[in-house]
Amino acid sequence: MTTAPPGDPADTAAASTAPSGSRTQTGLVTPAPTRVPAPEAAALPAVRRLPLAVAGALGALLTVYVWATHGAKPGVLLLLGIGLGVALFHSRFGFTSAWRQLIAVGNGTGLRAHTLLLGTTAALFALVIGTGTGLFGSQPAPSAGPLGLGLLLGAFLFAVGMQLGGACASGTLFAVGSGQSSIVLTLGGFIAGSTIAAAGFGLWKDLPALDPVLFSDYVGWPGSLAVTLLLLALVVLVSRRVQARRNPPPVGTPPSARGALARAVRGSWPLLAGALVLAVLGGAVLLVSGGAWGVTSAFALWGSKLVGLLGGSPETWAFWQQPDNAAQLAGPVLADKTSLTDIGIMIGAAVAAAAGGVWKLHRGVPARTALAAVLGGVLMGIGARLAGGCNIGAYLAGIASGSLHGWVWGAIALLGTWAGLRLRPLFGLGNPKPGDGVC
Repeated sequence: MTTAPPGDPADTAAASTAPSGSRTQTGLVTPAPTRVPAPEAAALPAVRRLPLAVAGALGALLTVYVWATHGAKPGVLLLLGIGLGVALFHSRFGFTSAWRQLIAVGNGTGLRAHTLLLGTTAALFALVIGTGTGLFGSQPAPSAGPLGLGLLLGAFLFAVGMQLGGACASGTLFAVGSGQSSIVLTLGGFIAGSTIAAAGFGLWKDLPALDPVLFSDYVGWPGSLAVTLLLLALVVLVSRRVQARRNPPPVGTPPSARGALARAVRGSWPLLAGALVLAVLGGAVLLVSGGAWGVTSAFALWGSKLVGLLGGSPETWAFWQQPDNAAQLAGPVLADKTSLTDIGIMIGAAVAAAAGGVWKLHRGVPARTALAAVLGGVLMGIGARLAGGCNIGAYLAGIASGSLHGWVWGAIALLGTWAGLRLRPLFGLGNPKPGDGVC
């Protein structure tokens, strides 16, 4: 996760802690080696007061409206979404660039941040689900998906799409919130792809699949957590070995405020701090709603609602005739759990970007970049529906729930990333290279 290479519009992340290019620094207590030291962070520009005021007022007014109209539970979910948006932007926590950096040059900084997020979230999930604790009458449940062809195809398509579109599901939302115009195109494609997949549900709903596998069904929740943490420790060890062998460029360093208090309010946060905050907020979503934090089901809902407004009949689609889906389509958007957190993320990211002085509308998107953004969004939308989730709903929620499908999603996403990197130059998008100053 780093400042994106030229041509990449989004999904940046925080700095590597690697202080030198030594190949001998392979111990767990030492920074992973990089070819050169990470650059110093530039100072943040002044606060963008108008965007901050607009985003803050929008967040406050919408929270009051949702709370008054739909109740405390939706209101809290919107606030949690706003918190997620602030944390995502201030830590520049993404997934697309983390996999790109690992595959392209062997820098596993972003992937190791994933393991902290995954491990902390898994511990909170084990505590909440294992004890049956829920707020507002919710009954917490794990996220478990089937193991089948849809998962394999969907994860692969999603990973290719996020490399073309420049952002993952959560990254798309926080990039849009921060004013990145090209990612609005990615979001549009994402919604279109999700809607297409929902409309074509009959074509893929019967793809061969095995039943979900939850570790907790075999070893209980303490055992499930232990297995998950052991697997994550293995990921850390392997990523460090790969990085030591390839000695890659360091992750770029985003602009940052000076001083602990100013940095907390204006950014940028250390990547690992962002992982911890996101884990706590994701655990809170489970506690409040009974389900894990997700992103992409809302895109299918938004697109299908639009189809209905234009005279279509999405309620006749097999996808929306599933009991849970039918209730989602029939209800208001601002009472939908995933829509609330998604909207909150965009507002929170706008607040964070404006507070950091970096909220800016980007103009003049090159035609090839625009095409890649739309195509990438469509592929992610279709892939997320086929796989039953995205980098949040399948990868993060699945692994944190002790579900095997989350691990399979992550492994296939690495293959899709490899394929996506080979397609990026066709659209004028750059990839990290071993000789770069940063990746």
